[in-house]
Amino acid sequence: MTVDSTECRWFKSSYSGTGSQCVEVAFVAAGWVGVRDSKNPTGPALMFSSGEWDAFTAGVFGGALDGSE
Repeated sequence: MTVDSTECRWFKSSYSGTGSQCVEVAFVAAGWVGVRDSKNPTGPALMFSSGEWDAFTAGVFGGALDGSE
């Protein structure tokens, strides 16, 4: 999927503070979620379906990705 990033509203987590080494997320049309490197806003973005994004965020909040398992 090719997305014109000028049409997306990119944001980073409020936990990121003022640092420049962050990932940014955009909710894209047709149920896709984009993820990109904040240091390279004109570079490529990874695209995930809304279901994939939901599974990822559920894993993060559920502790599945904190290395304790």
